[in-house]
Parts: sequence; C-alpha cells; structure tokens
Amino acid sequence: MKKIITVSRQFGSGGRSIGKAVAQELGFDYYDSELVERVAKETGFDPEYIADAGEYAPGRSMLSYAFTSGAPHGTAGHAGAADYLWAAQCRVILELAEKGNCVIVGRCADYILRERDDCLNVFVYADKKYRADRIVSLYGVRDKSPEKRLDEKDGKRRINYKYFTGREWGVPQNYHVSLDSGYFGQEETAHIIAALAKK
Repeated sequence: MKKIITVSRQFGSGGRSIGKAVAQELGFDYYDSELVERVAKETGFDPEYIADAGEYAPGRSMLSYAFTSGAPHGTAGHAGAADYLWAAQCRVILELAEKGNCVIVGRCADYILRERDDCLNVFVYADKKYRADRIVSLYGVRDKSPEKRLDEKDGKRRINYKYFTGREWGVPQNYHVSLDSGYFGQEETAHIIAALAKK
C-alpha cells in the first residue's frame, strides 16, 4: 500500500474535493489548508499570500519571477519571497510525508517527494465545459468568463511548476496516473485513486 498520495489538478476539476474523499476512504491525514497554516507559522507570511503564491506564478510568464526574486532561480544571492516560500513548503511537505499516511494536494508535492517510493502521484483533469460549469456553481459568476479564469489559473500553475521543478505541469510522465474527473465523476475518481493506493 502507498503511504502518500499527491494530488495535482487542473483548476475546477475537483482535485481538492477528490483528495479529501480519498483521505477519508483510506483513513489518511489530509493536507491542503492545513499545509498552508503550517507554512504560515514557519514563515510569518499571511496564509492568503501562501495559498496563492505557493501554487501560482505572480504573472503570466517566467519573467514575472524576476520582479519578486531579484535574481535568476538557483543563482547566488537569490533570496526573494518566492524562493523563501518554496523552501519552507519543501520542508513542511517533507516533514508531513515522514509523519506517515497522508494525501497532499498541490504545491508541487509530486516533485518534492520524487525520491520516495511509497508515493502515488495523481493528476486530475477534466474538459473545459465541465470545469467551467463547476466553478460557476461553486464560486458564482465573476467579471471574467469561467473559461478565461480556468486559462489564467492553469497558466499560472503551469509556470509555477516549471519555474521550481524544471518539469512540465500536467504531463502524464510526471505522474503515476492521470484521471478525468468529468468522465468518472468525483466519487468514482476518489474510489479509483484509493483502490490504486491499496495495491
């Protein structure tokens, strides 16, 4: 049985809810907002800032990090807020994984825990219509169209993942399994993940 499940997801696919359902089915600890709170305690950053900056790039391109960091990633003197937050998230995620059975949602956990062989790394996606309908039902109508909101959120997640991992977000080779929550439904997607973890 896998001890740790990481859930990466497209915005609006329900990955957060699915991760919580998997944790409940398996009796695992669940880390999402709890992870944010732990990082906030360690860094002194506002939890709202961590919730956003911990998963999303500050802008629509890799260059957006130049305005928050002051130097290219990985170079001497590179000590901006984004990298400080990344280092804290890595420490917290590694500590949580050491504690035992858990589900961790987002925050590049699949990459951070890549050297462990007791992880099941999952990517949850769905077609745009399903996700657009879902975010409208959850968050209501906004100034921007739901499709534009999906593109912006996923674009910033993609850039954040690439900046810190050097890998492409959502590419199947980076995960053990990718599941279409729009096709299977939230409940069945959670059951599939739980069943895979038990093997």
